Amino acid sequence: MFAFLPASARASGLLSTSSFALASAPDFAAAKDFVERVMEKNELGPGGRRILIEETLEGEELSFIILTDGKRYAPLVPTRDHKRVFDGNQGPNTGGMGAYSTDELLPDDLRETIISTIVEPTLQGLAADGIRYQGFLYIGLMLTNSGPKVLEFNCRLGDPEAQAILARLDFDLADILRDVAAGQLDPSKLRWKPGASACVVLTSGGYPGKFENGKRIDGLTAAERITGVKVLHAGTKLSGDAVVTNGGRVLGVTATATTIEAALASAYEAASRIHFEGMHYRKDIGAHATRLKAAGD
Repeated sequence: MFAFLPASARASGLLSTSSFALASAPDFAAAKDFVERVMEKNELGPGGRRILIEETLEGEELSFIILTDGKRYAPLVPTRDHKRVFDGNQGPNTGGMGAYSTDELLPDDLRETIISTIVEPTLQGLAADGIRYQGFLYIGLMLTNSGPKVLEFNCRLGDPEAQAILARLDFDLADILRDVAAGQLDPSKLRWKPGASACVVLTSGGYPGKFENGKRIDGLTAAERITGVKVLHAGTKLSGDAVVTNGGRVLGVTATATTIEAALASAYEAASRIHFEGMHYRKDIGAHATRLKAAGD
């Protein structure tokens, strides 16, 4: 089926969520099932009519997002998200189950490598093609043993990366976006709060597969009583006086603190105060970062 292994099969069209499958030896059956569902059963609609076969990259993911006015650019704080629906990076891929941000994600030497080998060549290529790109450019990276490699580009902030990034803003975003639109971005204006942020996504039961809407959500006020916590709504709506679920990814419970450990503790304490039927969330967002700190890496 594939000329090389491990490989990944990815839907090539526009989708409402990320969709891919790994086709290494243990996952061959899953990859075959993915191809059949996408191309024969048409589960992803027109976006799944073609698939791409790509090299599978192994390592830690990093979301490196910049803001550019077409000439100048400014990197945002680094983030790492978690795509798989279950703890331990198990289960199907999702749009994102959580993310965290801390400057420790991006040592200076890695930052310079990404800028010199990926960011600047990309912007130069756009300019050479006559494209004056203005706005957010999301660069999804895999940090492999042979260096950072690009997984994907997106013309947006990313979700749930946006929650973790915006929690650390120490500038007026509207002013900066106005400067970007006017072609007058001053990268020195982007200032960031020290410390860390974390976002834990609460999903409907069954997501990313079939799920039911209309489940009453309780505990929102209690969750936001925790210092540094904001509960951001994604798949919700008002039904009378109640807030109910209205999507797969329902809430982004976001917290800031001086350390990643404290930010995660606040986010998870807030999540524990929220309840709706079938509610699911990963319990290991940011666990890799805390393990590395414990090991002294």
